[in-house]
Amino acid sequence: MLAQLVHLAGAVVGALAAPVTAWAGPVETLREFVQNVRSGQGRFTQTVTSPDGKRRKVSQGVFEFQRPNRFRFVYAKPFEQTIVSDGQKVWLHDPELNQVTVRRLTQALGATPAALLAGGSLDQDFELAAQPSRDGLDWAQATPRQRDGTIQTMRLGFRGKDLAALEILDHFGQRSVLQFPDFRANASVPPEQFRFTPPPGADLIEQ
Repeated sequence: MLAQLVHLAGAVVGALAAPVTAWAGPVETLREFVQNVRSGQGRFTQTVTSPDGKRRKVSQGVFEFQRPNRFRFVYAKPFEQTIVSDGQKVWLHDPELNQVTVRRLTQALGATPAALLAGGSLDQDFELAAQPSRDGLDWAQATPRQRDGTIQTMRLGFRGKDLAALEILDHFGQRSVLQFPDFRANASVPPEQFRFTPPPGADLIEQ
């Protein structure tokens, strides 16, 4: 469960911090995002569709991140969950189960959206390619170079120089779409947002 949520919750979001004087294509825009946006925060809506297209699950929440390797995702609907990376470990708190799961960051990230969001080894971990425009967005595709993970491809949709959507297709045929209505690039995020202390009485599971 932790690995799946980290894969999905590590959404690459928001607007580029540096101005772009000419349209350079979605791949170059993505590279500028990774290079220039050092922190950010905003809301997200995530829609997960089953391989047969018949079942959909929609969730909402807020997130914050700071490079390198620090992020916080809080799912508010339909179920509460919190995911925090302190730069060394990734913590998942499920209040309903009163359970905290923790993994080392190197085990939890890999070639995932969280690696794009909070990491920096874009071309090292992903093969990048421009895709046709669709739904009013310009799309870049990021395919993990290592094919032994759960993610098959990721597509990132830009509206001008703003990254507006992220689509994730896993090896089981499940599709996740994340949308970001109000991302704030290079926002000032307090360091304590990336610290996590398990609540008293919660079951702690280390993986």
